[in-house]
Amino acid sequence: MSHIENAPPSPAGFRIVDLFAGPGGLDVAADVLGHQVTGIEWDPGACETRNTAGLDTFRGDVREFRAIFFPHAQVLTGGPPCQTFTVAGHGAGRRALDDVLKYIAQLHDVVRVENQDWRKIFRTWRRISEDLRSRERKAEKVKARKREVEDIRAAKRRAIRNRLVHLGNSDDAAKNILKGLKDPQKLEFQDYELKGLLKELSDLNDELAKLKDELEELGDERTGLVLQPLWWVIERSKRPGSTPYEAVILEQVPTVMRVWEEYAKVLATLGYKTRTQLMHTEAFGVPQTRRRAVLMARFDPTAFANKLHPGHLPKVSESHMRYQPRTEQADTLFSGASEEDRTERPKDCWVSMGKALKRAKEVADRLKLNPPPELHDRPDFTVVSNYGTGGDPKLRGRRDHDNPAATVTGKVSRNRVVRKDNGEYLNRFSSAEAGVLQTFPVAYPWSGNDVPQQIGNAVPPRLALHVLRHVLEPELNDEEAQDRLDQVTTALENWKPKKPVTARRRKDWKDHPLAGC
Repeated sequence: MSHIENAPPSPAGFRIVDLFAGPGGLDVAADVLGHQVTGIEWDPGACETRNTAGLDTFRGDVREFRAIFFPHAQVLTGGPPCQTFTVAGHGAGRRALDDVLKYIAQLHDVVRVENQDWRKIFRTWRRISEDLRSRERKAEKVKARKREVEDIRAAKRRAIRNRLVHLGNSDDAAKNILKGLKDPQKLEFQDYELKGLLKELSDLNDELAKLKDELEELGDERTGLVLQPLWWVIERSKRPGSTPYEAVILEQVPTVMRVWEEYAKVLATLGYKTRTQLMHTEAFGVPQTRRRAVLMARFDPTAFANKLHPGHLPKVSESHMRYQPRTEQADTLFSGASEEDRTERPKDCWVSMGKALKRAKEVADRLKLNPPPELHDRPDFTVVSNYGTGGDPKLRGRRDHDNPAATVTGKVSRNRVVRKDNGEYLNRFSSAEAGVLQTFPVAYPWSGNDVPQQIGNAVPPRLALHVLRHVLEPELNDEEAQDRLDQVTTALENWKPKKPVTARRRKDWKDHPLAGC
């Protein structure tokens, strides 16, 4: 059963469909704001967390769904996978980005034509989808061959090692030779069998390099996923009998900003006021430094009817100072902010890890949560990152308890936590604590597999509060908006799971309020 009610939403409430919904970062923020959200998510672990939290969910690949399946949704949100644009060290990410921008341009060209026939718009999307599917099928064949070659190569390396030992080398010497085996054919050995094995290994290395290059050219399925929200907006705007979404909110890593900027051009053509904004999470009360590229849009039917350029939404005002790793920042009211960002209201200092975790314990004690979340008492501590810095894997990033956390990733459970004064090992962050650093409620019921990855991939709910409030409640003045944020921030802290639910499948439309069945 779903917790979404069939009764009309309150005047301040919207019905939201959230693509790539994850464990529910945006959804829990929307819930405390009084909106009704249906998420679409394919990951089993994230769906299990959503089920336990009582969040309405369709489980499946977003590509299996369409905007027309949810005709009563008023707002579209989402954060499509981003890894395809952030491949470090090669041009694969750049090529994937160029491909997406090319496809967006094709869609823009067809929708900007006045009174364009819907069938032509749909045919354009179908050609793009077929191209992406064809490349995906080719990539799967290349991946299969790559796995096969890697298995053969591993067997060949074992054979070389065994031959080296047979020729009188020690195990350690054989291992060291293999470790330094960058160009097998340059090694000089008199043994005929060993020379043959090295030649075969060299040929396999060459084939693997070619297969990797081919995969980079083909891209992967995530390249097409970033186009899904745009197509949903186009379908709702242009398909006969459909009505445009009242608002659109999308977020991702900073490298996706170029995609959002091109999205904004298409949305402007469709009659939306838009805003793209690079948001620093600590500047919105999140106790970690993290940057997110956000696209916000609000449909303006008056401008659309008069064929005027709809213009831009205002920026979301920062409530806290941006983090700078120096002690004097606390004395700098607007540190890290431009003149455009400054407001009359003084900004609060960023929130530290220690403060956020202490507050979580107070909330958990007051709510008398059962079972109690795993929250540790620690002296002043330092977090030692699982990642290297400055290109040196041995040089680990460090943050003290009285600073915001570094970006919380899927490796958060691997970060070491040590005493600040003597380096003694302390308890690593639990799932509840890592969730708190993402501003999830302390009562959030993390479930399923790979919880650290769920947490690292999630939208920080407190950031989502600011964005949702800004886009969906533009009528509030500054004082009213601040009162509203204070109210819902407290509600977010005190949030408890609803009755558990079961995620629906694609065919389970009966009686769903967004489906109109």
